[in-house]
Amino acid sequence: MRFQTILPGLLLFSPALLVGQTQQPASAPQTPAAPETETVTATQALPPAKSTQLSGEGFMEPAQVKDLLHRLWLAGYRITDLLTEVHPERWKMADSTRASFQESFDALRTQLAALESWRGQFDDRPDSMYLGYMTHASVDAILPRLDGVTRIISQRENSSLGAQFSQAGNQLFDAQQALQPFLVYLLRNQDELLYAAQSNMAACEHQLSQAKRSETERATPMKTVVPDFKGRRRPKTTPSSTAPPKGQSSQKK
Repeated sequence: MRFQTILPGLLLFSPALLVGQTQQPASAPQTPAAPETETVTATQALPPAKSTQLSGEGFMEPAQVKDLLHRLWLAGYRITDLLTEVHPERWKMADSTRASFQESFDALRTQLAALESWRGQFDDRPDSMYLGYMTHASVDAILPRLDGVTRIISQRENSSLGAQFSQAGNQLFDAQQALQPFLVYLLRNQDELLYAAQSNMAACEHQLSQAKRSETERATPMKTVVPDFKGRRRPKTTPSSTAPPKGQSSQKK
């Protein structure tokens, strides 16, 4: 009965309670506190890397390099064309001498083909120090052998043909000498880049070690503990260790 009388009263007052709750003014939104700012000290700037200038002694534009490489190609093509006019099988000489000349003759053809391979790659990448060096070295390998073959051709085949070989060899040498300052420039430029990178790396390592030095904690000594290995031999107990204490007799009374 008491429950039945209380329930209608709760139902009557519940709407008023709800209205009172809805009419309460909303609290003003709280403004968030400004975040704390952290003062960052600027570290010492690294020394700027030495920029490589596209100028200086030996510098050439790509078009100039390609022009020199074209001159190398003309000289090599001329020598290859002149080799087709040499007929050592017609010469009167010993077979051993003919075989020795033929060996030098074939080696010269192989070296000319190698020069053209390196020259073509260097023409595609005129800023490559490696390809430039290999092109220069290929000419160095050709010139001594070409000189020996030219002397024999002048004696055995035709002095006029030998003169044409000499002229083509001089053109090849002149083009190589004109290209050499540019190769020195590439080597110097690469050395400066490497030195700048090493200097910057050393500066970074020094700054990092200085920054980490303050964060390094001192080592704490550890207590020496003798490990207890399983199966370790233990000293056997002696009979004296099991003797009864003084004042007690081991004999039965």
